[in-house]
Amino acid sequence: MAPSGSRSIKKGCQRVLYWIPVLFIALIVAWSYYAYVLQLCIESIEDTGEKVIYLLVYHVIFIMFVWAYWQTIFTRPMNPLKEFHLSYSDKELLEREDRGESQQEILRRIAKDLPIYTRTNSGAIRFCDRCQLLKPDRCHHCSVCDKCILKMDHHCPWVNNCVGFSNYKFFMLFLAYSLLYCLFITATDLQYFIKFWTNSLPDTQAKFHILFLFFSASMFSVSLASLFIYHCWLVCKNRSTLEAVRSPVFRHGIDKNGFSLGCSKNFRQVFGDELKYWPIPVFSSLGDGCSFPTCLVNLDPEQPSSPMGSNPASKGAAEGRQFPTKPLRESQSRLLTSTPSWTESDSATDKDRKGASNPGMTIENEA
Repeated sequence: MAPSGSRSIKKGCQRVLYWIPVLFIALIVAWSYYAYVLQLCIESIEDTGEKVIYLLVYHVIFIMFVWAYWQTIFTRPMNPLKEFHLSYSDKELLEREDRGESQQEILRRIAKDLPIYTRTNSGAIRFCDRCQLLKPDRCHHCSVCDKCILKMDHHCPWVNNCVGFSNYKFFMLFLAYSLLYCLFITATDLQYFIKFWTNSLPDTQAKFHILFLFFSASMFSVSLASLFIYHCWLVCKNRSTLEAVRSPVFRHGIDKNGFSLGCSKNFRQVFGDELKYWPIPVFSSLGDGCSFPTCLVNLDPEQPSSPMGSNPASKGAAEGRQFPTKPLRESQSRLLTSTPSWTESDSATDKDRKGASNPGMTIENEA
């Protein structure tokens, strides 16, 4: 009884510690509001028109920033659907098998009707021992949350949450509005920051708030800009942070651009089809996080890939490529309507499944 009680106390202390970075950000934002609204706008700015314009624009940016941050923190990460979990009979069957080859046969049988195209580095079915499920494409197990997270990007301590399919749009908007927030403060505070050094400001406590407000806003602007630009690049390439570090492995091999459909479609996967929802922190991403359309790939592991159009043989091979007929959700399939080269063939799928079998496969659980 004592060990379980000590574990629960330890987990409780960890939960409290995980909220410290969020509390730190909240305190900085609260101080910045006090320093900008009260000390700069109300106390230091004398021109009424300038004061009103600054306050109106500031509060619009501030509300959107806080809203996006709130959504990023408190939107629960999505976990795989029940169809990816092992049934009780499958669990018993898997536990009775000692050899990796036999276990892989069981997992391949379960996975044949699921929209799963990625594999481990050794070519095995991606299986999570802790959650007892077959991992959907782009799903990873978070060691902090101790759960499998759909389209996991990373676990962010500054939001005390996993950034994944359910809140990646909110995370992007949080970066965008926080960067805009810092840039706006830096730009509007600049002239009063200069007046501080020329001794043109009244000798009150406001002058020190103006000084530190400029330094903190400009410092955060640099770090946020680099992070925001990096994630914009990831969105355009349709990659997560984990996939940028380690490219996904398909049955035909490693393909870092396997999920990329072009910049426009990649962007719509995250932000949705309707322009009016793009700047608002409401969920509008396409799909359910369990299945993703992918670019054309050569599914024959024995056939080397070659540049398309280099010779007639390569062109014929490209035209003969088939995409498996495992189901995609309706909102994801809309991304493929303008791509006529996507074809479906049951015979090609069956042939590919046979070709994908490899007796040397073993179970690997990715972190």
